[in-house]
Amino acid sequence: MWHFWTSVYLLYAVAMARYSGGCHCGAVRFEVEVADGPEGHVALACTCSICTKKGFLHLIVTADAFTQTAGEEALTTYRFNTGVAKHTFCATCGVQAFYTPRSHPDGVSVNLRALDHAEDRARFSIQPFDGANWESNIDSIR
Repeated sequence: MWHFWTSVYLLYAVAMARYSGGCHCGAVRFEVEVADGPEGHVALACTCSICTKKGFLHLIVTADAFTQTAGEEALTTYRFNTGVAKHTFCATCGVQAFYTPRSHPDGVSVNLRALDHAEDRARFSIQPFDGANWESNIDSIR
């Protein structure tokens, strides 16, 4: 049986926020969707060697919540260690707007810093992730 409050809850539960972003030169562009609420607006500050050097803030989403809208031909890929992560970045300006993370190889990690608008980035809380001890901590974000 249909119930008004159940319908309102279901609408709230699936409400999504859409953001756009890209690299510095504009060759690589994307859109990403997250749940429109505090639980969907969390990014991770990882302390592993590569994330620390890049200043990457991880907004990890499922592949279906991410759309690359331009610049597939502008991307180049860097792999190291296990080779599972595909560190894609713009071959022109060098910005890593997103990549395929080792922690979520079927998903995408968007660099929160690559979102277009400061007010969009400000909606997210940043949580630390001890990536320097990756093997011991990875289950906490899967």
